[in-house]
Amino acid sequence: MSDTSKLVTDINNKVRKLISIQNSLKEQNSELKNKQEELKRIIENQNKVIEQLKDKNRNLKIAKSVKQAEGNSDVKTRINELVREIDKCIEILNK
Repeated sequence: MSDTSKLVTDINNKVRKLISIQNSLKEQNSELKNKQEELKRIIENQNKVIEQLKDKNRNLKIAKSVKQAEGNSDVKTRINELVREIDKCIEILNK
């Protein structure tokens, strides 16, 4: 009987240890998911900043080309396209 009791005690201890490990892994998994979400938000914000900088760079290039070659029809065409795009954005915002 003593051997059986010892086996049951050993199994019980091992099950408790496994439960403890499982709980620890669940907590770690939860922390990693939270960190992942935070990193996704950071990436999204950085992508927005990149797009804003690209737009700013594009606008600076246009301004530079306007300054260098006033009267250039390509520059005027691009400005007209930008104005139309801005008008469309304003129209969408007003809806």
